[in-house]
Amino acid sequence: MYLAVKNVQPVSNYQLILTFANGEKRQFDMNPYLETGIFKELKDVSLFNSVRVSFDTIAWDNEADIDPEILYKESTVIDSQIASEPTADYGLDR
Repeated sequence: MYLAVKNVQPVSNYQLILTFANGEKRQFDMNPYLETGIFKELKDVSLFNSVRVSFDTIAWDNEADIDPEILYKESTVIDSQIASEPTADYGLDR
């Protein structure tokens, strides 16, 4: 099943709140990706927060992107009560 991403919001602890074309809101944890390839650069909170919708998926200013099917399959459904605080700098080494 292919579902386009319609909205993305970065929140605390390298989480993303995604809204898909079917209206479903889901939470995607980027932490497992932050030690791999180009995604290592996303430990920089400013760069992480540059995430945007691009061609039915998400992308960052460093040109990293993730397939929307992966985003959907590896995310969890969330309720409307989720906090929407911006991602903070947790003193991670860059």
